[in-house]
Amino acid sequence: MDSFAGRFCRVEPRRAAVGFVTGLLAELEVKTCWQVAEQVGHARPDAMQRLLYRAKWDADAVRDDVRQVVVDRLGDPDGVLVVDETGDLKKGVHTVGVQRQYTGTAGRIENAQVGVFLAYASKHGHTLIDRRVYLPKSWTEDRRRCEQAGVPDDVVFATRSELADDMITAAVKALVPARWVAADEAYGNNTRLRGEMRKHRLGYVLAVSCDHLVPIDGAKTRCRADRLAESLPATAWTRRSAGDGSKGPRFYDWAWLADVGPDGDPDDDGRHSLLIRRNNTTGELAFYRCWTPGPVTLAHLVRVAGVRWIVEESFQAAKGQVGLDQHQVRLWTSWHRFTTLALAALAVLAICTADARSAHRPAQPDMIELTVNEIRRLINVLLTHPTRSIAYRLRWSRWRRRHQARARRAHYARRLTIELQP
Repeated sequence: MDSFAGRFCRVEPRRAAVGFVTGLLAELEVKTCWQVAEQVGHARPDAMQRLLYRAKWDADAVRDDVRQVVVDRLGDPDGVLVVDETGDLKKGVHTVGVQRQYTGTAGRIENAQVGVFLAYASKHGHTLIDRRVYLPKSWTEDRRRCEQAGVPDDVVFATRSELADDMITAAVKALVPARWVAADEAYGNNTRLRGEMRKHRLGYVLAVSCDHLVPIDGAKTRCRADRLAESLPATAWTRRSAGDGSKGPRFYDWAWLADVGPDGDPDDDGRHSLLIRRNNTTGELAFYRCWTPGPVTLAHLVRVAGVRWIVEESFQAAKGQVGLDQHQVRLWTSWHRFTTLALAALAVLAICTADARSAHRPAQPDMIELTVNEIRRLINVLLTHPTRSIAYRLRWSRWRRRHQARARRAHYARRLTIELQP
């Protein structure tokens, strides 16, 4: 928290931010302004709501400070930037970015809000370091709707790949130590994004679809990735681990076409290749378009391909431990502020987990490593203490329920009065 305390001009929002992050780390079932305020002992949620809506502070500047803390503690020259998106199911049409759209959270088209996130991973640990809310064209083409949600006038439509490029470019300008970029098919299939990564001289292992066309024979012809996999002999496959999972090493069969045609600029001096992964149980195939500015080994590409899954772990920790998807905000500024504070809370867990693992590995190699979930429980048991008694919080909860019930009755009474008017 000290890293970005100077971003607040007044002490009140600074204290509210400390309390908000502490509340996000607390053992709360739902982490909205009401519950967080109750946890830190406030009589009303006004301070927390003001922090997200009206207080003067720059969420992007705080995001930069959080990213710098993560880099200082987890940075490594061989780091990997991982891009992915996650959706939050929403009701109504007024929350910024909400419309009926596909989201992997539900696995189908739902009324949802989609955020694109950037994760950083190294041998020391991993966490989320940046975020962008996705605005569909139905929003950017309706300026009145954007104005009601507080969207700045200079914000125009950007695809999810363009949002990913924006975050990666910002990380490069901030000198985040990274050598690689990894992403799934939604981003790997984008030719422009791959070209931008080559401009940054960032190696990438990007998943592509089975019908992705790969240049062969000196780029004279193009062949589908799945057709190339069918033509490979049995000797082309080798079994390697893509990293440790919950049940141990994740072994797959891998094939590597180490010299395919250029992906765009024919004068590109990098190394283009196609990596193919085969599930040795089901036979399912996955394809990765790879580029590196210099020579690289198959083992290194396999490791980067396996690192992509850490973003799923980060989403799970962010939603399950610090309430990333539990916000009840509608406006552009409020979404960015809530999400930034959630990233700060997640960074606390990631850094504490990395420190605990590095501290115990040499002295006690037979101990099981602490997880993010266990670190949060320890923080709540050893460091975080409720400001007020349990009886006070229960009394305040009862007051809140009565207050909300009165507000609902007054709302329906006003609606009824309006409807009955001639």
